Amino acid sequence: MCNFLKIVVFFSFTLVLSSCGISKSLHHKPNLEGFKNEVPVVKKHNDSLFSSGKNFLIKNKQQMWELHVSGDPLERGLLIGALTEQLIQKQERVFFTKINKIVPSNFKLSLLRQFLKWYNRKLYLNVPNEYKAEIFGVSQYASDDFDEIAPKYLRSLYLHGSHDIGHALQDLALVGCSSMAVWGDKSEDGKLLLGRNFDFYAGDEFAEDKIIAFINPEEGHPFMMVTWGGMIGVVSGMNKEGLTITINAGKSEIPLVAKTPISIVAREVLQYATTIEEAIAIVKKREVFVSESIMIGSANDRKAVLIEVSPDNFGVYEVQNSNQLICSNHFQSDAFKQDKNNLEHIKDSHSKYRWDRMQELLGEQEKMNPDKMVAVLRNKEGLDNLELGYGNEKALNQLLAHHAIVFKPEDKLVWVSSNPYQLGEFVAYDLKEIFKENSTKFDVFTIDTLKIEKDDFITSKKFKDYEKYRVLDRELDVHIENKDNISSDFIKEYQSLNPNLWIVYYKIGNYYYQKGWYKAAQIEFEKALTKEITILPKKREIEVYLKRIKKKLI
Repeated sequence: MCNFLKIVVFFSFTLVLSSCGISKSLHHKPNLEGFKNEVPVVKKHNDSLFSSGKNFLIKNKQQMWELHVSGDPLERGLLIGALTEQLIQKQERVFFTKINKIVPSNFKLSLLRQFLKWYNRKLYLNVPNEYKAEIFGVSQYASDDFDEIAPKYLRSLYLHGSHDIGHALQDLALVGCSSMAVWGDKSEDGKLLLGRNFDFYAGDEFAEDKIIAFINPEEGHPFMMVTWGGMIGVVSGMNKEGLTITINAGKSEIPLVAKTPISIVAREVLQYATTIEEAIAIVKKREVFVSESIMIGSANDRKAVLIEVSPDNFGVYEVQNSNQLICSNHFQSDAFKQDKNNLEHIKDSHSKYRWDRMQELLGEQEKMNPDKMVAVLRNKEGLDNLELGYGNEKALNQLLAHHAIVFKPEDKLVWVSSNPYQLGEFVAYDLKEIFKENSTKFDVFTIDTLKIEKDDFITSKKFKDYEKYRVLDRELDVHIENKDNISSDFIKEYQSLNPNLWIVYYKIGNYYYQKGWYKAAQIEFEKALTKEITILPKKREIEVYLKRIKKKLI
């Protein structure tokens, strides 16, 4: 967080003092003329079912919310807001509580607010009015508790760029999303099949209330997406025409101004494109402010491609003489072959490792089906089945995913994971059935006969140990921050719960080093080096520690 704060302080003091352009953005409101502006009346049937007209929100037995909404932009926004009000306010509380923990100083929080006002000064100019109107409707149901950060509408608009801002300033989004597609001879029935892990983590509470939204807009195509309270942008989704979209963050420079959030670009593609060519045209016309790989699957084209975008570059990657496409967090198109950021990211990050692991796992299967795709997404081991330790970012399954999803576009089928992580049942939906004309039943649309069973790992001792490790890991961070003395019993238990993960030795080595116990620190750092360390800079850091220790022990 230190680097982030330095950036915030720098921009706040040197640039936010200029009011040029900020005032207009702070007073901006979308054009709502011609849209239905009626306040929805919500009927609460029970704690798991809410309706307003033919629109409704229902919780399925896997504890995920299914949202069904139709109408014009403002009408949709108001309905989404009214039906999911509690979920919106919970997500805001979770998100801003996390920010307060990261930035506990009121002074720095004030700087952050000023920075966001300046940084987002052109955001409203780069979001289509349709989506601003929808966000405006949703924002009417946001919490009153955070108005000091920004008014409800602006706050909701800013939140749609939070993925991009965090990505740009800290590479927070580079946790490691993984996606893949197969078709033709690589697919069991020859049809296109895609799968992805959305490894975005903002705390356990953030992932508790997943929303599977089924949106039927007045203009464009009906579509589904996996989302959360207050979010109308798209990170994973498929439309009724069988076009799918998922996004994977790439390495970015720090931009000077927010433009079109990637999730809004993805939303526009999902709502209006039917082919790869149409998707490319939509992405091309939008100015983005971070780098992203966008995987497009198309039932009409019967294949998948990657659209790779950055603020100053654009490329399309299409495999030649192959029937599978793999994507992690680095670019593959000719347009980015010499890109310095991309080359550095391939060398230093875990992106190439996960790409190689997907290649390895797909190579073990002659033909893929949805169950096999889920098995790949759930895989916790490294190359050659190396034990990485649970939660290692080099794994495809890092045990922190917000969701995983599998698409079968030509059949309009989709499977969405349920908690915990991507280990719970994958629930199946048929968009042909869901978007039937005049469907008015308030019921879940899951297809039990097609669901993919939960991972047996959930019931294992190793999983229980991992969950306990996560608790102790958070406690350890607090102890280290407070410079507490940590008992040897605590350390022994902590490391025994996840013995193959490098970080359990790195953190204890760091603790010993700060205490001046250099020989003990050396032992822990040397243990860490025997494990699969996530990124190259961390390995270099450990090697530097060992060199310092060697000098101190002479």
